[in-house]
Amino acid sequence: MARFELKLPKMGESVAEATITNWLKNVGDTIDADETVLEIATDKVDSEVPSEVAGTLVEVLFQVDDVVQVGQTIAIIETEGEGDTVNISSVTSGVEAPIAKIEQSVTDAKATVEALDFSNSEKFFSPLVKNIAKEEGVSIQELEQIGGTGKDGRVTKNDILEYIKNRSNAPKVTAVAVPVAQKAVQVSKAAPISVNGGDEIVEMDRMRKLISGYMVKSIQTSAHVQSFIEVDVTNIVNWRNKVKNSFEKREGEKLTFTPIFMEAVAKALKDFPGMNISVEGDYIIKKKNINLGMAAALPNGNLIVPVIKNADQLNLVGMAKAVNDLGNRAKAGKLKPDDTQGGTYTVTNVGTFGSVFGTPILNQPEVGILALGAIRKVPAVIETPEGDFIGIRQKMFLSHSYDHRVVDGALGGGFVKRVAEILEAWDINREV
Repeated sequence: MARFELKLPKMGESVAEATITNWLKNVGDTIDADETVLEIATDKVDSEVPSEVAGTLVEVLFQVDDVVQVGQTIAIIETEGEGDTVNISSVTSGVEAPIAKIEQSVTDAKATVEALDFSNSEKFFSPLVKNIAKEEGVSIQELEQIGGTGKDGRVTKNDILEYIKNRSNAPKVTAVAVPVAQKAVQVSKAAPISVNGGDEIVEMDRMRKLISGYMVKSIQTSAHVQSFIEVDVTNIVNWRNKVKNSFEKREGEKLTFTPIFMEAVAKALKDFPGMNISVEGDYIIKKKNINLGMAAALPNGNLIVPVIKNADQLNLVGMAKAVNDLGNRAKAGKLKPDDTQGGTYTVTNVGTFGSVFGTPILNQPEVGILALGAIRKVPAVIETPEGDFIGIRQKMFLSHSYDHRVVDGALGGGFVKRVAEILEAWDINREV
């Protein structure tokens, strides 16, 4: 018999930790090689962790909502058969540890994780803060005394790390015994009940809570301002209608409007590099690569933004394949953490839901986001050498939100105008 350490795998260059959202296997369950043991979530996407070996799950070192670092052991799987080796934390140093030492380390790890109980606290603490408190032995009484700098006075990661750093000088907090009757009252505290018997109270899911936090933080961080422009896309509509069937037959991919617009945005960003930046404090970071975020609606109503890397280097065929691949994997929940990282500018298609235009919120730390409105047939004045006349044209609105801290109207308005010019100059005879 041997014991195998199941570790949190590396999920991308910029991902250092993940939250456990669901254990699919319980202690004592048999596991096949490559079978999923648990589900995890980063700040962007959800993933599964499979087992590399077949065996029996004998130890679970973390619980749901615990935050785990990449490379950290999360479970112990007992294997059997000749040639199996003990895969424990000492493997990293090349030394094989005795079974007794393994069991002791597992016991210690579980004690660290389960030592503190936050269930009776009326204050909200994030999973990361609670995990740090457990690892450092910070009691619930101490944690409740820390002055939080986050929204509504919440304790942030920096707050608890600063407290731990200065802990030796901090006054000790003495635990106060709580009468059993009072404990019973606290435990039985009822959830909020609607005054209208027909109403329903539903807690936001994890992703919606994250989105909520991102949106509020973005508004609090940036000075949002918008520019709008109407675009005649008649040539694009007619061209796409002409080539979409042959394109799908040849490439095995649908040709939607999204890659056409993405191509135009990438070209405009090359002409206006001042929009391809981010802000860190008092510093402006000029991005070398043009990585376009593509806001995508999920089946559950939530939103995610996969990123097309080096979008300016793709032709229309490559752009269409990238858009379709990311869109399909987003709907299927198959995105990898790196698929949502590194964006420098975001595009969102509000026209999909019938909106004519919108005022999107910036995807921090980016300084611009473009909303594509619905394409509509409208009467328009058409100018010709022979004179003006009224005709039916296909038009849409582009809504550009940008960070007025670093982007003024000349740049923000000039950029969206450039996108419009590229779209209106579309070659109806273009080969693809």
